[in-house]
Amino acid sequence: MNVVVVESPSKAKTINKYLGPGYKVLASFGHVRDLPAKDGSVRPDEDFEMSWEVDSASAKRMKDIADAVKSADGLILATDPDREGEAISWHVLDLLKKKKVLGDKPVKRVAFNAITKKAVLEAIAHPRDIDTSLVDAYLARRALDYLVGFNLSPVLWRKLPGARSAGRVQSVTLRLVCDRENEIERFISEEYWNISALLKTPRGDEFEARLVSADGKRLAPKAVGNGEEANRLKTLLDGAAYVVDSIEAKPVKRNPSPPFTTSTLQQAASSKLGFSASRTMQVAQKLYEGVDIGGETVGLITYMRTDGVQMAPEAIEASRLAIASQFGDRYLPEKPRFYSTKAKNAQEAHEAIRPTDFNRTPDQVRRFLDGDMLRLYDLVWKRGIASQMASAEIERTTAEITADNGGQKAGLRATGSVIRFDGFIAAYTDAKEDGEQTDDGDEDGRLPEINARENLAKQKINASQHFTEPPPRYSEASLIKKMEELGIGRPSTYAATVTTLLDRDYITNDKRKLIPQAKGRLVTAFLESFFTRYVGYDFTASLEEKLDQVSAGEVNWKDVLRDFWKDFFAQIEETKELRVTNVLDALNEELAPLVFPKREDGGDPRICQVCGTGKLSLKLGKYGAFVGCSNYPECNFTRQLSSDSNGEEAAVSNEPQALGKDPHTGEEITLRSGRFGPYVQRGDGKEAKRSSLPKGWTPSTIDHEKAVALLSLPRDIGAHPESGKMISTGLGRYGPFVLHDGTYANLESIEDVFSIGLNRAVSVLADKQSKAGAGRGRTAAASLKELGDHPDGGPITVRDGRYGPYVNWGKVNATLPKGKDPQSVTVEEALVLISERAAKGGTAKGKATKAKTTKVAAKSEDGAKATKAKAKAPAKSKTKTAAKAKKD
Repeated sequence: MNVVVVESPSKAKTINKYLGPGYKVLASFGHVRDLPAKDGSVRPDEDFEMSWEVDSASAKRMKDIADAVKSADGLILATDPDREGEAISWHVLDLLKKKKVLGDKPVKRVAFNAITKKAVLEAIAHPRDIDTSLVDAYLARRALDYLVGFNLSPVLWRKLPGARSAGRVQSVTLRLVCDRENEIERFISEEYWNISALLKTPRGDEFEARLVSADGKRLAPKAVGNGEEANRLKTLLDGAAYVVDSIEAKPVKRNPSPPFTTSTLQQAASSKLGFSASRTMQVAQKLYEGVDIGGETVGLITYMRTDGVQMAPEAIEASRLAIASQFGDRYLPEKPRFYSTKAKNAQEAHEAIRPTDFNRTPDQVRRFLDGDMLRLYDLVWKRGIASQMASAEIERTTAEITADNGGQKAGLRATGSVIRFDGFIAAYTDAKEDGEQTDDGDEDGRLPEINARENLAKQKINASQHFTEPPPRYSEASLIKKMEELGIGRPSTYAATVTTLLDRDYITNDKRKLIPQAKGRLVTAFLESFFTRYVGYDFTASLEEKLDQVSAGEVNWKDVLRDFWKDFFAQIEETKELRVTNVLDALNEELAPLVFPKREDGGDPRICQVCGTGKLSLKLGKYGAFVGCSNYPECNFTRQLSSDSNGEEAAVSNEPQALGKDPHTGEEITLRSGRFGPYVQRGDGKEAKRSSLPKGWTPSTIDHEKAVALLSLPRDIGAHPESGKMISTGLGRYGPFVLHDGTYANLESIEDVFSIGLNRAVSVLADKQSKAGAGRGRTAAASLKELGDHPDGGPITVRDGRYGPYVNWGKVNATLPKGKDPQSVTVEEALVLISERAAKGGTAKGKATKAKTTKVAAKSEDGAKATKAKAKAPAKSKTKTAAKAKKD
């Protein structure tokens, strides 16, 4: 018996059926080990030695594999046919060697591009060894991502509070989105006019011709730039006589597009199906791994992570047979079509994405697939078979027309086209489906019969005003297309990179448009100012080229790391001397349109509108960046940054804004701004009732009704059915709550405070009581937020205890500062609190934390002294980190 290792359990079941009883197929469930998210996992001073870690779930799976190998005749590594798949096989083999279960048993690597019985059996019959060059390329990529993330992210935490992480590909992709936003903000719209004539032939047929020349000169697109010029030309055409100078019918061929790559599939699925990149890959994975069709599990498409555009010879032959059978011999070109990609750095090591069987049409598999799977398979099948079909034959007609008004002449042109033979378009139910538009965009239907030298009658002259528009924001599809063009990242990373930026709140996806958020633009501006080279498009693409050379066996992977690390580490060291004022000056300049939007009155956008003398500037507070006045503390005007409103989020000045009178007391209600943000107040003086705005409520949305509701809290709901004591709701330091007899329970939203009824309130309180833990009968602390793993291992969480919220790591509990929102705690803040708690006499684990926590300094908005925690750097590594940094 041979043990076969694949990646997914569903794939394992299918392949086991194909191979029969002589094989046992087990799944690794993806990667079995990774670099630990802590300092020293990659050690530049030890020639880039790397430490790997196996998590508990993977350890169990590796035990199952090792146990099976002990009694097996041999091992076959059949993970996916790409770099990641090669790396997984290498990890599995390395762990089995360490467990000493292989002995002299044969080990082979097989790779198949499709999960069909024929493809699997053929791969088993032609095994090979693990490709060490591909593994080296994987090791280099992981080391680079780790070194960038674990060295650059702490710089952001120290110099730019509120930033979460930076990455080798992630940061460059973010720059693309931010650069596009900068283009939009700096764009100046220009006026232009389109002029056309509706004309009639002697036979009574009407058609439209556009103005292309006047005054003896050709008119470039958008050349008519004002109404005065447009009216002059309109007058000329209104009084002109029209004659056809020439008519030309020219045959044109349109060729099909190549089969899908990962990038083009994601783009097509986005524009046609509305899928996100990650959703496209999820559905494609299911189609690749296979579905049950008539009692047999069959993979419907080939491997979906590829930048190749060519199909295998046997697939081309199969597609040609299917074309002849389903469409007829006329649709079959004389010779097969061959494609090559224009994308930068494309490897073309694998086939394009295609159906595994061209005779398996979408209609035939419809009943076996869910809606999303069917729609994506339909795209792949049509694109695949169309790529080998005959060209479409189109007749394009162009009529050149002269308008003569007393010797003043102008030229007009009318174009039209008609499909004489549909060719590959027959594969599509709609000629425009799959994005098969023409390049010139002027196929506007057939022209009527027009003859040279005949006169035309003028029906109407149209002159329409337009304005140039800024470049559009990226969609996921267009961003991925741009990444591919520039050579940034690889097919397997596109979707994950965009998802990371969304998860970090660096960008948002609004109606399929990617909009950079304030924190994302701050990070990009910081990196462009102080790490210019490492967010450069050319530099990132050239590094990808070097990694490709590694995978081709042309370059040593550690040489690539050495070259990179030397300059990158020097740049990191230079930032230690960077002053906050340097950072602020650079950000003020780079982000001027966002930070200082134009004022309606035309005044200087950097002059404080409250005091009239102070100068506005970015400020770096403990929890992020904001705009503040230089006259602080005399003037405490502040404004948060907001990409949604181009930096013009409503700000509350020192002057109270009247909202109306309280209906019960008659006191004036006002909206104000304080040290901790905006709030509403009823009355004046020390006894005045106040309430901060809850999370999600902005000053611009506060009206009289909402203010009265806030100031009326706490709200009594009714007596508890068991105790008879009152249950109430309110808004506290830690958000909305329900209260009964000294017991607080959190509510999900502020709306619950005003709407929750007695029955649900009793249920929420009962849930809180049910969390009571063992030992002294105390209620178990509820986990409010998970922050991730500590650099030394173990999760860090924010919990709600009997004395308020606190940060927990193992046996170390650190109380949050007064007024700190538990939901806003970041991992770097938590590490500082844990370190401080350990310094006051925590556990042995906590004391170890103190020795390893990097020095952290965060300057708060009110100028409070920064918290300091001393750190002892590892003796053998220059890599420095304060917390876990996410990889790309």
